[in-house]
Amino acid sequence: MVLEAVMIVVDNSESSRNGDYTPTRFDAQSDAVNLIFQKVTNSNPESSVGLMSMGGKGPEVLVTLTTDQGKILDGLHRTKKKIRGSAHLATGIQVAGLALKHRQNKSQRARVVVFVCSPIEEAESDLVKLAKKMKKNQTAVDFILFGDIDEDNQKKLEAFNREVKGSGEGSHLVIIPPSSQLLSDQLISTAIVAEDGGAGTGGVGGGAEAGGSNEDFPFGIDPSVDPELALALRMSMEEEKARQEKLAREEAEAKKKAGGLESVKEEGESEPLLNKDGQPSGSGSGKRDEDKDKDGDKMDTS
Repeated sequence: MVLEAVMIVVDNSESSRNGDYTPTRFDAQSDAVNLIFQKVTNSNPESSVGLMSMGGKGPEVLVTLTTDQGKILDGLHRTKKKIRGSAHLATGIQVAGLALKHRQNKSQRARVVVFVCSPIEEAESDLVKLAKKMKKNQTAVDFILFGDIDEDNQKKLEAFNREVKGSGEGSHLVIIPPSSQLLSDQLISTAIVAEDGGAGTGGVGGGAEAGGSNEDFPFGIDPSVDPELALALRMSMEEEKARQEKLAREEAEAKKKAGGLESVKEEGESEPLLNKDGQPSGSGSGKRDEDKDKDGDKMDTS
């Protein structure tokens, strides 16, 4: 289980009002944010998630790193009322990186997840410089590109991804075009959420292609075909695993307690109360009978 500190950056620019994703681009992001939060915190209870917005006048830290999903939901609710302006991608990533740099638990792996659904105004060269900086700070950056999927946006994010990723792993670019499926459902099968890491640098070309093959999933279910069933099976497996671990601990504790008590076997406890002659059985009665026989012999000799 990976220990992570994840800052999620949502796009609350004017473009997020668009309804090409159900019900709107911003609401689709909100569902996906909850999915990522649950994945991160379920993978490791010590992992934490923060929330930022990058639209309007500038980036804003809505929720610092937390394990409380209620705070994330409240932050999304407040941000929905602040949909305006354009996105400030580069500044948003820098602020997210700064927030992660000051995380309390330095053993957490730093990661930024950025939703992009509006035109990218920054130049490609500036984004490449920023990618080098994030790589130097050992901060992974995942992009979820949806909405305005034009060649310019894709080219800029691909250049950033190549630079921040280098020869290593951990940063992904996922492109999810509009469809009848929810954004969160398509995100389940991508490398950003998939439990086994899914696809590598790719993920480019659509959510269904980013999740890898059926071999990546032990249930034999392709999440891109039936994401709800795949998620339900995974949750069921985790609950069963937790139940078995709890049962094993209880059994171990019971054996440990039982081992401290020595069983005491009473002498003659397996013998019947009366012997074949109808006399009391047991070692005590046998001894008394022998004593009586000896006394009788002494009296006869006298």
